[in-house]
Amino acid sequence: MARALAIFFWILAIGTAGVFIARPIWLPEVISLHGVEVDAHMNLTFAFAGGAFFLAQVLLGVCLWRFGGNRSGPALYWHESPRMEIAWTLVTAVIFIGLGVRGSVVWAQTYLTDASPNALEVEVTGQQFAWNVRYAGPDGKFGRTRPDKVNDSEGNYIGVDENDPAGQDDVTTQNLIAIPVNRQIKVIVRSRDVLHSFFVPALRVKQDAVPGMGIPVHFTATKIGEYEVACAELCGMQHFKMRSRFLVMSNADFTAWLKARTPQ
Repeated sequence: MARALAIFFWILAIGTAGVFIARPIWLPEVISLHGVEVDAHMNLTFAFAGGAFFLAQVLLGVCLWRFGGNRSGPALYWHESPRMEIAWTLVTAVIFIGLGVRGSVVWAQTYLTDASPNALEVEVTGQQFAWNVRYAGPDGKFGRTRPDKVNDSEGNYIGVDENDPAGQDDVTTQNLIAIPVNRQIKVIVRSRDVLHSFFVPALRVKQDAVPGMGIPVHFTATKIGEYEVACAELCGMQHFKMRSRFLVMSNADFTAWLKARTPQ
C-alpha cells in the first residue's frame, strides 16, 4: 500500500508539472507593454511555487517507498535541527520577500505613475449591466455631468449636461471601447450604481469601479484586434451579461472611427 501511494504522489507531481509547463488553460495572449512584465512575474512565482510542490511530492514518495513497508518496532526519528530550521526559514523568507518586492515594482509602474501628457483619456463608467464609454471631442475637454441628466432611454447613460459647451462634442458609446495601437491610454474608471470591476484579460488590466470615485489606470496596447472587457465583480443577477467589445485600431482607423461618432 505504501509503495502504491508513493507511485501516486510521483504521478501527481509529474502530472501537475506537465500541466503548468504545457499550459492547456491559460490567459489569452498579452497585448500590452506592462502585461509582459506581469506575465514574467507570474511565471517566476509559479516556478518557485511549482518547484517546491514538485520536490515535496517526490520526497514524500521516496519516504513512503523506503520507509512505508511492514516494519516492527518503534519508528526512527531525530530531534529538531536548529540549523535546518533556520536555513529553510531564511530561504523561504528571501523568496517570499523577493517576489513581493518585484511584484510591487511591476504594480507601481502601472498604478503609482502618472500617464504621459499626450495619453488619450477615456472615461469608462460601469452600470448594471453595461459599460458606458466617453471620449472628449475635438476641444479635448470632457463636459460636465449631472445625476439628474441621466436618461437611458435617450442614450445619456452618464448624464452629460447638454448646456455645457465642453460636453456638446463628447462621444459616448455603450459596450464598445476603441483605442489606437501603440499609444498610451489613460482610462478613468467610474461606477454609476454598485461596485464593478473593469477587466481586460488581454491587457492584464483589472481595476475596481467604485461609486463616487474616478480611478485612473493607464496602459499601451501593442496589437491590433478585437478583445473582451468583462466585469470581474459580482454586481447583480445579470452580472454575466456585463461584457464589452474592446477594439485596438491603427491610428488612422481610430481617428476615422471617432470622427464618425462626433456630434456635428
